[in-house]
Amino acid sequence: MELILGSASPRRKKLLKEMGFNFKVIIPDVAEVYSPDLETEYVAPFLAQLKANYLKSGLDRDQLLICCDTVVIYKDEILGKPNDTRDAFRTLTKLSGKKHYVMSAVCMVINDKMIEFKETTSIEFKTLSNTEIEHYIKNHKPFDKAGSYGIQEWLGHIGVSSIQGSYTNVMGLPTQRLYLEIMKLSN
Repeated sequence: MELILGSASPRRKKLLKEMGFNFKVIIPDVAEVYSPDLETEYVAPFLAQLKANYLKSGLDRDQLLICCDTVVIYKDEILGKPNDTRDAFRTLTKLSGKKHYVMSAVCMVINDKMIEFKETTSIEFKTLSNTEIEHYIKNHKPFDKAGSYGIQEWLGHIGVSSIQGSYTNVMGLPTQRLYLEIMKLSN
């Protein structure tokens, strides 16, 4: 079967490549919009399915489409990508010294069959100083990252005091679970 990654994320491409898979990339040109009434736990699955539904009509037989969406959840709030430096600072200040959750939902399509799953990882940051937050934003420009940070970057190295669950899930793709699901389809 041929793998197709339905994502523009450079981190997802890197992780899937590091898993040893060859794949094509098709970027879903769809607005990632959801109802404000949607409960936080359903946002990532909704968006992953939205992307898959947009791309699935172009699939050939035995092509496996993999779409994913990752959200950062603090209390009952989705912390999206920051709009600017002030927004990133506000978000990271909110996460400082606190626990939050990162949820990735994966929607795979093969031969008109849809397979969906999600993974949630708990992250806790140490109390971050304003200087650390400013340094991170200035040097790493986390404007394309939900929650205003990348765990694989400087802030993840110095700021994460606790992680429970999949590390790669926080990067945007729950690789271990994805591998298991792909292997089920290969047998």
